[in-house]
Amino acid sequence: MIHKFLENDTRISEFALLGFSEEPELQPFLFGLFLSMYLITVCGNLLIILAVSSDSHLHTPMYFFLANLSFVDICFTSTTVPKMLVNIQTQKKTITYESCITQMYFFILLAGLDNFLLTVMAYDRFVAICHPLHYTVTMNPQLCSLLLLVSWIMSALHSLLQTLMVLRLSFCREMEIPHFFCELRQMIQLACSDTFLNNMVLYFAALLLAGAPLAGILYSYSKIVSSILGISSAQGKYKAFSTCASHLSVVSLFYCTSLGVYLSSAAPQSSHASAVASVMYTVVTPMLNPFIYSLKNADIKGALSVFFRGKP
Repeated sequence: MIHKFLENDTRISEFALLGFSEEPELQPFLFGLFLSMYLITVCGNLLIILAVSSDSHLHTPMYFFLANLSFVDICFTSTTVPKMLVNIQTQKKTITYESCITQMYFFILLAGLDNFLLTVMAYDRFVAICHPLHYTVTMNPQLCSLLLLVSWIMSALHSLLQTLMVLRLSFCREMEIPHFFCELRQMIQLACSDTFLNNMVLYFAALLLAGAPLAGILYSYSKIVSSILGISSAQGKYKAFSTCASHLSVVSLFYCTSLGVYLSSAAPQSSHASAVASVMYTVVTPMLNPFIYSLKNADIKGALSVFFRGKP
């Protein structure tokens, strides 16, 4: 379909990703910074996956979803950072039309998966704390697999819809994207054809696929807080809260950075600010997630200790 589109509109063959700075003296610093962050992200999330898969004690719904979140975070970062590193190293800012569309598709897919997985994990904590006696029966392997499958299907369909909507657009002016990757909103703004329908689909999808999961997370945590406050002992309250503190931290980081990107992109003349803000949820958040989940998690530390040293 992409090939057919290009035949109908031969004016477009590539875009220019402007990135952060064109100053030559800053390029080595940017390359080293983002390479380091990317390697930390990949290694940290791989360690989470390794710990969960190697320790039978971690074969629970919470860690099942955590391992999947780590896998998605690796893929999510890999859709944007490697291409940016290549552009910085080669001093070329171009990306072909096909590569741009492909990057945009996988970026939307994986961002949606992050969103859905955080929602599913909030539901898991809700059942564990508010209905502990029914936890094993409710969060059975079949339900966990179904929730994961539905998350993949909904994210894939949403990403496909947004990508097809972009394919119908015509681009007939200077194709400079003031970003370090092919971001959907920037692509729509560059089009010279009518984008009313694209914007309507974009805002409706954001309201439905971001607003609804956020509402679900807030509802889950309102019930969790009520249950924790109802626990009589301070030790019991601390133990209950500690089981969801890491997830709550990751949720806050993800949604706060995403909101920051939205606000920066909504402001006038803010393309550079939007690109900088996007680094927070495309690079920084996936990098910090393994640290947040493992810093005070004795189970993860114990699993890694057994794997690498052969003793707990």
